[in-house]
Amino acid sequence: MKAAVCNELIIDRPFPEACQLIARCGFQGVELAPYTLAEDPLRITPSQARAMRRVVEGTGLTCLGLHWLLKAPPGLHLTTSDLTVRKRSWDAMRSLVALCQELGGHLMVLGSGQQRSAHGVSREEAQRILQEGLAALAPEAQSAGVTVLLEPLPTNVTDVVNTLEEARKITAVIASPAVAGMFDFHNTKKESLPWDQLITRHFDLIRHVHLNEVDGYHPSPVERPGRERSDFLPAFRVLVNRGYMGWVSLEIFHADDPPAEVLQETWSFLDEIWRVLHVSR
Repeated sequence: MKAAVCNELIIDRPFPEACQLIARCGFQGVELAPYTLAEDPLRITPSQARAMRRVVEGTGLTCLGLHWLLKAPPGLHLTTSDLTVRKRSWDAMRSLVALCQELGGHLMVLGSGQQRSAHGVSREEAQRILQEGLAALAPEAQSAGVTVLLEPLPTNVTDVVNTLEEARKITAVIASPAVAGMFDFHNTKKESLPWDQLITRHFDLIRHVHLNEVDGYHPSPVERPGRERSDFLPAFRVLVNRGYMGWVSLEIFHADDPPAEVLQETWSFLDEIWRVLHVSR
């Protein structure tokens, strides 16, 4: 199991400096949000992408892929009733597959809740459109060595795919190795099972993990008033015992704390998890 960081945590620093900080804190990889790389990430050229990859690898990091895919350029929507916008949005997904490949990444996390919500169509129709679009994208993704991961999101973010079971139904119909699911600790509000049971039930679907507290902050060994402190150990024990070999990538939703502090505390948290699990095994 390898540890990475979603880069929007450190977008206030130049890209090389951000990568250096992530590496210094012990993480092995970085997960990139396209909107942080350019005002219009669809216009990033292959040579520019390869230059970014050299920066990442020059600090000893791996670019594992992309997330927060459709925040830029504005106006994208995968399931809208507007066919022109829909086509432009799925074309954007194809461009991002190519960008991910040039960056050396192998996964794309499809969250983007606002860009997949039912808009001018029913929820069921939006899910059907999403499923068909992912099925059409799958051969190109597979050829590029990229897996598109459908991320369940809470209902306050989107009304399309809120649980791992809903993600499973879509990926099962598509039946492609290039389309799978992922697990985000924070985004399980609609789930009825605790984290460890969810991971056990859906382990075959989960190809990636986003690490965060239920309140959207980073997990930390440091007590802070008003912050959640969850028991992550049972979930990580399942991942270890089931032989999970993928990435655990820190993604937080608050910018209250200094990035270096967030990274150092998260690494201390993970270090303790690994230590306890190693002793218990």
